[in-house]
Amino acid sequence: MQRHLLAKKSEQEKSRAEQDQQKEKPQPRDILKKIFVGRAMEVWDMAWRQYPEVMKRLEPDLARLVLLGEVDESLDESQLLTILRAIGLKLRFDVKIRILEDGKYKTISEKLKEK
Repeated sequence: MQRHLLAKKSEQEKSRAEQDQQKEKPQPRDILKKIFVGRAMEVWDMAWRQYPEVMKRLEPDLARLVLLGEVDESLDESQLLTILRAIGLKLRFDVKIRILEDGKYKTISEKLKEK
């Protein structure tokens, strides 16, 4: 019975140690946030929504390159989009064109309805 209790206690200590390591180890997303500027995080999130399986593999690899110093410059949205397209991801964005008139934004359809 004592052996069983000791084994259970050692398992709990191992799991606590693993959890502590997970907390200390920076997450790939946090590493990437440091190099993304502008709207790059929006592009990254859009890529996650459209290609989750690919992004699961890409995120840790890109974070590793940042940690190794291979990627040492900041990436803006156009640079990130170019990288994603180079590896074959064709991101689709929901684009809305709005016109500023009298301090209010109007869509093209609203503008055409007025005339």
